[in-house]
Amino acid sequence: MLSRTQIRQFLAVVDTGSFTRAAHSLNLAQPSLSAGIAELERQLGAQLFVRERRRIGMTAAGNALLPLARSIERDFHKVESSIGSEPVPLRPLRLGVLESVSSDWLERGVARYGGKEPLELSEGNERELQSALSNGTIDLALSLIVPGDRRHDTKLLIEEGYCLALPASHRLAGADRIDAADVAGETMIARRSCEVLAETSRFFTERGVRPRFAMRSPHDDRVMQMVRAGLGVTVAPRSLERPGIAMVPLDGFDATRRIGLVFGPHWAAQYGPEHDICHAFGP
Repeated sequence: MLSRTQIRQFLAVVDTGSFTRAAHSLNLAQPSLSAGIAELERQLGAQLFVRERRRIGMTAAGNALLPLARSIERDFHKVESSIGSEPVPLRPLRLGVLESVSSDWLERGVARYGGKEPLELSEGNERELQSALSNGTIDLALSLIVPGDRRHDTKLLIEEGYCLALPASHRLAGADRIDAADVAGETMIARRSCEVLAETSRFFTERGVRPRFAMRSPHDDRVMQMVRAGLGVTVAPRSLERPGIAMVPLDGFDATRRIGLVFGPHWAAQYGPEHDICHAFGP
């Protein structure tokens, strides 16, 4: 079944003569527009456009669809104008959130946000968020910033190291640093959302430390609560610190992570660097 969105995308390409200009006019990422046109062609069983040297041409099927599409869009306008004048809701600002970002930090950022667009959050790992940014299903992400990766514009917010998270009452909680050997007799909890999980495992293995695991979980909030309850200890970024938990650096474990806003390809043209979301998650 054809949708109005497909009709509008088709007409935008016809009227602008370009997939790039059509995507801009509709406030869409170009891959999203291309996917929409491809789905329309699949449903109709015919190719609608041909890419010529410097312009987009229409096939016979495209020319046949054009007057029908114009008529359908006119009918939609008539319906809209005859059913009152309620304001059209703004499209939500789609923010992807790295699963291992502190919930407290996320809460503060959402509370500080004062933009006109409502927020829509989705969670994922770094790879999933990069994919969502590239295909236009999210507008920006609170995620890892990987040095040298220039696929997207970014704004660095924090750079932090990793610590051993312990209950505040633990015998090692007051130490300046903890040696790997001191962890040999400890029970650990594995953070499956950890970006340096492999490096952490290698760090302990190379030092002959193979602790028992009491829990493996992708949910950082639950892991940190279980650390506080005394179930075990874990390696975590410093921003996951909370009352009742001590964060002590591990001697020789120097991994760090950089967290910031990573913007979709359409961000600069559609929203710009002064949008409220760009300041909501700052220090």
